[in-house]
Amino acid sequence: MAGLLVAGATSDAGKSVVTTGLCRAFARRGVRVAPYKAQNMSNNSMVCQGPDGRPAEIGRAQWVQALAARVRPEPAMNPVLLKPGGERRSHVVLLGHPAGEVSARDFATGRRHLAEAAHGAYDDLAARHDVVVAEGAGSPAEINLRASDYVNMGLARHAALPTFVVGDIDRGGVFAALYGTVGLLDAADQALIAGFVVNRFRGDGDLLRPGLADLERLTGRRVFGVLPWAPGLWLDSEDSLDLAGRRSARDGARRVVVVRLPRISNATDVDALGLEPDLDVVFASDPRDVADADLLVLPGTRATLADLAWLRARGLDRAVVEHARRGKPLLGICGGFQLLGRRVSDPHGVEGAAGSDVEGLGLLAARTEFAEAKTLRLPRGTALGVRASGYEIHHGRVTTGGSDPDFLGGVRAGNVFGTLWHGAFEGDALRSAFLAETLGLAPSGVSFAAARERRIELIADLVERHLDVDALLALARVGAPPGLPVLAPGGGA
Repeated sequence: MAGLLVAGATSDAGKSVVTTGLCRAFARRGVRVAPYKAQNMSNNSMVCQGPDGRPAEIGRAQWVQALAARVRPEPAMNPVLLKPGGERRSHVVLLGHPAGEVSARDFATGRRHLAEAAHGAYDDLAARHDVVVAEGAGSPAEINLRASDYVNMGLARHAALPTFVVGDIDRGGVFAALYGTVGLLDAADQALIAGFVVNRFRGDGDLLRPGLADLERLTGRRVFGVLPWAPGLWLDSEDSLDLAGRRSARDGARRVVVVRLPRISNATDVDALGLEPDLDVVFASDPRDVADADLLVLPGTRATLADLAWLRARGLDRAVVEHARRGKPLLGICGGFQLLGRRVSDPHGVEGAAGSDVEGLGLLAARTEFAEAKTLRLPRGTALGVRASGYEIHHGRVTTGGSDPDFLGGVRAGNVFGTLWHGAFEGDALRSAFLAETLGLAPSGVSFAAARERRIELIADLVERHLDVDALLALARVGAPPGLPVLAPGGGA
């Protein structure tokens, strides 16, 4: 079984991008490659089809990486998905389906069953593919968590995976981060660390080379390459920590404001709007930023009731209602749709206190009641006279009445639209029809699928040009070289 672990010196070092690029680079060589991440913590997820034919939920990043690998996404590629539901608790999705909750206190002791399932999923993928490119999470040098780790070196030890560490030089301190990551590991873990990749470099390569040579000399491990800073590079986001929006280069672009809910989920729903040349897409959490919106979007949320209270505490509820009363278009997606309804209730305590029943914003004739069973669907239909498709992930059961006909699993009342379908606006025909209906825009001809494919190809081209892909493929097939030196903290090789 051949495989490779892409670890990171820090969170957001670029592991997802490197993994995506390697998946496509290996696929270009005719290698049957699969992506894998033992555990994601993210509210950006996707529905795929499980081996039993049922819809299943995985992290969005692994779904995109499967596209890069040119294979069908499946639950084994992200066997454990943790969806934060509060400050210290997360909902668990295990092999694509709900599996209770886990708390921060359970981190060290209550996850053995998750580790067993994750490692079993890796073994299954490895048995069916030539190479598995596994992405770590955070840093492998979180020594306080090493005993219960099954995502980084715990996985590497399970499958004897050769590992390289990605460091983000744009943060500063990359040499200390790379050296220190290896030096903090025990000898058995260090034996699997074969080298490094430096990411997001911008500057004079001649000034960097002496540092790379010293890093190789001090660690006895090679640097497999340096990826340059690429400002236009972006993929479907794994998390919602960096919601920067997308700005148009054209004068007179229409302003799309996405309310930045505290527990926002599936923020990737607006990525396709960000590609439209006549739209500025921005995220906002202040009522004043909503006032000049041409189109206002309430995105999905992992905690509808809590985010409804947050809207009211900030006065955003009044800003949203006023926007609609002025006849401007308003779109609610999944949890955002539920916020627009008349009532939201939680009789079973799915989101919080059992028996909660509060008024919504009252802009759509809809009522939401949370149920313990989660709905996962890959629906298809028509809306605004065109074919449409998407995916559903929700606990809320929405009943409607008194509004215009069904709109993507939801309802429409004038210029207020509510849908339960994520990803629908990635469909070019539906997006064009919606923007023509709401903003009077002519079709732009932009293809979201083609844009995503170009981004994957760009990442793969950068990886091919700047990393030693053949050496990394050989590393995956042969394993870490024997006799790698053990670093003593504070010393050398």
